[in-house]
Amino acid sequence: MGFKAILSRPFAAFAVYQINKWKSRAVEAQRQVMTSLVDDARHTAFGRDHHFDRIKTYEDFKRYVPIRDYEDLRPYIDRVVDGEADILWKGKPAYLAKTSGTTSGVKYIPISRESMPEHIKAARNALLNYIHETGKTDFVNGKMIFLQGSPVLAEKHGVATGRLSGIVAHHIPQYLQKNRLPSYETNCIEDWEDKVDAIVEETFHEDMTLISGIPPWVQMYFDRLSSKAGGKKIKDIFKNFSLFVYGGVNYEPYRQRMEEVIGKKIDSIETYPASEGFIAYQDSQTEKGLLLLAKAGIFYEFVPSDEYFNESPRRLSLEEVELNTNYALILNTNAGLWGYSIGDTVKFVSKDPYRIVVTGRIKHYISAFGEHVIGEEVESALLEAAAEYQVEITEFTVAPQVSPEAGDLPYHEWFIEFSRPPEDLAAFSRRVDEAMQKKNIYYFDLITGNILQSLIIRSLAKGAFQQYMKSEGKLGGQNKVPRLSNDRKIADGLTSFIS
Repeated sequence: MGFKAILSRPFAAFAVYQINKWKSRAVEAQRQVMTSLVDDARHTAFGRDHHFDRIKTYEDFKRYVPIRDYEDLRPYIDRVVDGEADILWKGKPAYLAKTSGTTSGVKYIPISRESMPEHIKAARNALLNYIHETGKTDFVNGKMIFLQGSPVLAEKHGVATGRLSGIVAHHIPQYLQKNRLPSYETNCIEDWEDKVDAIVEETFHEDMTLISGIPPWVQMYFDRLSSKAGGKKIKDIFKNFSLFVYGGVNYEPYRQRMEEVIGKKIDSIETYPASEGFIAYQDSQTEKGLLLLAKAGIFYEFVPSDEYFNESPRRLSLEEVELNTNYALILNTNAGLWGYSIGDTVKFVSKDPYRIVVTGRIKHYISAFGEHVIGEEVESALLEAAAEYQVEITEFTVAPQVSPEAGDLPYHEWFIEFSRPPEDLAAFSRRVDEAMQKKNIYYFDLITGNILQSLIIRSLAKGAFQQYMKSEGKLGGQNKVPRLSNDRKIADGLTSFIS
């Protein structure tokens, strides 16, 4: 056992001790966070405009701070981007995280000097929790790779600006720098395909023990490694590879394909980082869900997702949530986001401690006919059918077809890239449809009422989604294919790839 591995166990024990102090008192921790955030931002432009000096309770907070999405908050953010100080948070931000919005174009999310350490601490603690629970430390002494965006930062009015993963790359602890790959030069390559090829060359003969990234792009990396090795499994290329850390999408639709190319089952840690803040991470290999970080500079609110588009939806604090209910997640952060609708939906699977699963996006759903199908339902239905028919999925997305050929009923159109297709696509489609009807009563009613016909699956050519994302300028990095769309933009872009 190496020196780092030996030290990691007492370090992990201490970190978990610190976490446990707030984990069992999460509601109290959230009250303290809300009070602290309001006090710290009292003299900002936003604080003055929203009467922070009058806020003493959560009821006061809800009275003075409305729920906003990026566009609603944009007048304040634009002032921050233009270089003004003391607008949303005290002073100027340390960074502006640049993200791609579906409706807002490029978005700039402020990261403060107070919020940046929380990103690093959460990523570290996710690994330390794993070490403390499992006792496994071998990965610490090997090489670690983080598939991420370029660390090259631009500047806007004196504030460094770039992708979150690129910003984080500047804050990797010194004790991990010697273990970390790829090199800075390789990380700076902008073209994703060129970058993956360079990473393959740079890592092929290394002792990779931990690999981290968004599953579809890690899959791309693995495929190219395997191709270079003449079809070898990843376990035979990296004999000590033992831990996969991921976030951004649900891993389950990718798990079977990933384990096939790896050649064995492997431990994994799910994380929930966002430019707006590090929200949760998997703190247990045996319990379901991600530990909500209740003492990390974020005060959370939860809106029942079926009320989100109401004129006056309920806003709930952590102590008011219920298990197994979908909520739209609202953030108030120590970087100056207030009543901010991040766009994700979550549900609680535990309240002791508070653990969540991410169920989808509040604006990524299909409700062309009032069915309000969500991401969790389509993923679950597809996984059930895939397990039964021994099918492997590379990627998929679903959209409504409201204008079918004359005489046909409308339907949900599924675009699936299979790595192992079903022998009988029609039978597989029926099985997916049956599962969907069981998971969504409104969909069931529309099918049985002859308003919709059963879903139709379009099998796509190999590499279809990568080619589509490349055509949209969204190949690699933190980009993800939406599981659901209520329009035809993605569907129409994939039609040419139908095999």
